[in-house]
Amino acid sequence: MENMMWIFDSYYKGGVHLWSRERGLVQTVVMHPQSFYLRLPDPAAHTSMIEALENLYGLEEVRFSTIYGQEEGYLIHADRSVAEKIEKQTRYSSELFNVDIRRDQQYLAEHDLFPCGERDESRFSPDFEVPLRVMSLQFSGDPARRRTISEIDISEIDAREKRPRRLHGKEMMILSDLMELVKVHDPDVLLIDRADQWTPLAVERAVRLGLDVTLSRTGRFRSIAARSYWSYGRANHRDKAMIPEGRVLIDTATSFAYRESGLKGILLSARLSGLAPNLVARFTPGTIISSYEVYEALRRGIAVPFRKRDVERVRDFCELKRSDRGGMILQPEPRLYERVSQIDFTSLYPSIIVKYNLSPETLQHPEKRGFLSSAISPLLNLRIETKRRKKVDSRYAGLDSILKWMLVTCFGYTGYRNAKFGQIEVHEQITAISRELLMQIKEVAENMDLEVLHGIVDCLWVRGDETERFKATVESETGILTEMDHYDWIVFLPLADGGGAYNRYFGRLSSGKVKIRGVMARRGDTPEYVRRMQQEIFELLAGTSSREEILRAEPQARKIHEKYLDGLKNADVKEMVIHRRVGRLNYARRCIEASAVQAHERLGLYLAVGMDMGYVVVDADRWKADAEENASQYDVAHYAGLLEKAWREASMVFEGSR
Repeated sequence: MENMMWIFDSYYKGGVHLWSRERGLVQTVVMHPQSFYLRLPDPAAHTSMIEALENLYGLEEVRFSTIYGQEEGYLIHADRSVAEKIEKQTRYSSELFNVDIRRDQQYLAEHDLFPCGERDESRFSPDFEVPLRVMSLQFSGDPARRRTISEIDISEIDAREKRPRRLHGKEMMILSDLMELVKVHDPDVLLIDRADQWTPLAVERAVRLGLDVTLSRTGRFRSIAARSYWSYGRANHRDKAMIPEGRVLIDTATSFAYRESGLKGILLSARLSGLAPNLVARFTPGTIISSYEVYEALRRGIAVPFRKRDVERVRDFCELKRSDRGGMILQPEPRLYERVSQIDFTSLYPSIIVKYNLSPETLQHPEKRGFLSSAISPLLNLRIETKRRKKVDSRYAGLDSILKWMLVTCFGYTGYRNAKFGQIEVHEQITAISRELLMQIKEVAENMDLEVLHGIVDCLWVRGDETERFKATVESETGILTEMDHYDWIVFLPLADGGGAYNRYFGRLSSGKVKIRGVMARRGDTPEYVRRMQQEIFELLAGTSSREEILRAEPQARKIHEKYLDGLKNADVKEMVIHRRVGRLNYARRCIEASAVQAHERLGLYLAVGMDMGYVVVDADRWKADAEENASQYDVAHYAGLLEKAWREASMVFEGSR
């Protein structure tokens, strides 16, 4: 193991399997039997169980570390099934550690190794070499609707060549050529659009045709089950995945990490979390940050709890109301403003965790250096560095993006009920401090005669002179870095009751770019036809830098709106598709979404909660919609209403200019 370098795949199957590249491809298998820690509040009450565990599995009396300090207990050489039996036998009074962690991750952490890097380099460096061969595959068609493989575009991408190739013809010939190309070029990474849907189909057909399945270097695959789940109030779905052994397989269409950060961002996530790229490519940022914390704990010799013990205590309503208020928001007055500056804290919540030493064990002992704050600190420093570098080198933008999402979710996980190192009181302290900071910088602004227009959690919009001095003062007084954007003009949109919306606005930055938030052109469920109209208006507004220029642009903007209204009847039905995340499959009342689900079912198209579906509204009055696959007509009046809604949002800039 001393010579092993650049591990790019790892998993446990009878032993820890590690695939690495240095001067060639190396596969190593090392034994790493499962073991876990047990702490009993009253060992004398369980002497017969302790004796049985010692006879059956081997048991040692040990001292081990937790984030709260040293504990006395037992090291048991057994797996999770035994741990769960101990829980039941002790009526859940026992405390168990290191039960449900991945054995390959544990092995790497305990041996000071990590994926996608060399032993003597820092995991927290944004600069690292990638000695991997990459092949990109693009299957033709939609695997959920089309069950034959008729065409594949292939790109071999490495230091030597970038040569596209197209496979087409009979399915047997396509698959035979594909497997041969993969065998000959022997890539370490396969980038496949909708890989988790195409791979099972390709493997099934290849096996049926008697072909060698070379997508896996051993011919074998591990699987991740499909599941639907809710996160932050939104339904999500993950397809069943086939994970090859000895190769990295990335679904470029569905991987959040790949979409946000590209291949190098996935490799950085693997370096930080101690997980194989095959896993981080399919995990959410929340799971990645949680895995990062687990890896950091194991690396430091800290036992990871199996079940969360430091749960929220019972509190009366008044105490709960005082504690749990969330982030601070200052409601804006909806209208147009000129010469506005927006100041944002850089990774505010993680910065609070680090600056104020917040961790479950420091709530009662603030003099201690907390595990959570010390673990987040190097991650935060790395994010600050990549954010600085991406301003002059776009190659760092992807790395900065995945770090941003990891740090965003690290705050949410402090309050998650199953978080290994979270506690609701930590979550509440973070939001309480953030409220105080926002009010603090609001007072700083007002003391400098700046007009405060709007504020939301970690940013403030102000108008006036000396905004750069304001930025320097904020950083000096809070100790937290900030970013500042300057707008030639900005429009805060109204709510239905006439008050200002908290997160719906658009404005022209001093760079000439129009920044939009919360409007229809930004929403994922806006039909393309409507999006194009609003985006065209924003592009027109990008050429205006003052109230007078905005008013001069109004006639042209109205012509754009009228052009799209006039062309609506003859528009392409494909541009009327509305994409929505499936929230449920059964509805108690009639609605467009229910009709869309039924339309998909009539076509035999599989849907699950959390999946995306596309549909076209055929008759809004009768709640009728067709699946995008067979839609041929649309409700013109309904889409005219969407155009009108998009126009009202964009035209707010003209109303506010008068």
